[in-house]
Amino acid sequence: MTDTSHLTQDHFVGISQALDDTTTAASKDHTVSPSRTLHLQSKHEEAHGWLRKVFPQSYLDSVEASWNMGNYVIDRTTGEKTFEEMSFYVRLGMHLLYYGSAQEKTLHWKKTLELLEAQSVKMGKEYDAPESKAHIAPFIQTFNLEDSLGELKKPNIEDYSCFNEFFGRELSEGARPVAEPENTLVTSSPADCRLTAYPTIDLATKYWIKGFGFTIERLLGSDVELAKKFDGGSIVIARLAPQDYHRWHAPVDGTVVSVIEIPGAYYTVNPQAIKEPGTLDVFCENKRSVMLLQRTETNAPIAVVAVGAMLVGSIKYNEGLDQPGANVQRGQCLGAFYYGGSTVIVLYPPGEIVLDEDLIRNSTDLECETLMKVGWRTGIGPATKV
Repeated sequence: MTDTSHLTQDHFVGISQALDDTTTAASKDHTVSPSRTLHLQSKHEEAHGWLRKVFPQSYLDSVEASWNMGNYVIDRTTGEKTFEEMSFYVRLGMHLLYYGSAQEKTLHWKKTLELLEAQSVKMGKEYDAPESKAHIAPFIQTFNLEDSLGELKKPNIEDYSCFNEFFGRELSEGARPVAEPENTLVTSSPADCRLTAYPTIDLATKYWIKGFGFTIERLLGSDVELAKKFDGGSIVIARLAPQDYHRWHAPVDGTVVSVIEIPGAYYTVNPQAIKEPGTLDVFCENKRSVMLLQRTETNAPIAVVAVGAMLVGSIKYNEGLDQPGANVQRGQCLGAFYYGGSTVIVLYPPGEIVLDEDLIRNSTDLECETLMKVGWRTGIGPATKV
């Protein structure tokens, strides 16, 4: 882990100012491409220039070596492994996580939490403003999304009233068919995402969730009895990058039992943060919403946890779906995130699912995320019925 013991209060102030300047630059001139502000590549010389004003070069060198400045992902359809570079605003969020010597204390600093919340609310408001519509085109160009516009319910970008409406864009009907629709035992990816999957939660903490403090009980809002139902069960973690279609869908057929909103922080959910030993677990710290489903096929409980992240302004369910008794079908859209990266975690009780072998292999042997689309198969189960 990177040694941050020599960093001072001045460095925290510097990070705070850099993050505020970055979000301000993005919100003041929406005609400027996000590649020059929020989504400036972390290794870009301009990004280094910002950080040299704050940190000593020796610290930056050590961070380069330990963080990798991005993540490897595997395309499920081709098997190709590629490197996705971290955006500058995510890198700033990483420095906020690891800044300081007494990490257990500094991570919970009230001013750190207030800073991240203020920046997330700020960008949410800015991207709700009509002027933000001008940011849609450069965002599409930055992430090469032109070919995906044909999948949308509103493919013409002029039809969006603001950037956030485009960010939470809807797909046209039939754009994401579920795998094996006739087989009610099959489970699906809840999002267009970078996905990891583990047969047991113990494996997830061994290979992926390495921060301290992660427990299913904490993730579910300290509900002891509910957590017991998933003890020894399986976990699927779907990370949505900013460029992804930012809605999440039902992984199984089921009936809504409850939805619990859990307030929290706005830490980055980048894998470099999730996998770093010795820091807190952001899944259990961040703002999140827990939907408990009763699976139609088996009556088993399935938890679908929508986790907010850095610069996520809100988590919104589709109308009526957050009410107990609502019926959902596998692949049905449940809700949307508005601006920023996010994560959806699906929990299955023991024996409820046999995860697909390629997803397990990528997640454990290769310790990589797999590029997935909504509706793609993640497994089948319960095991006794396979």
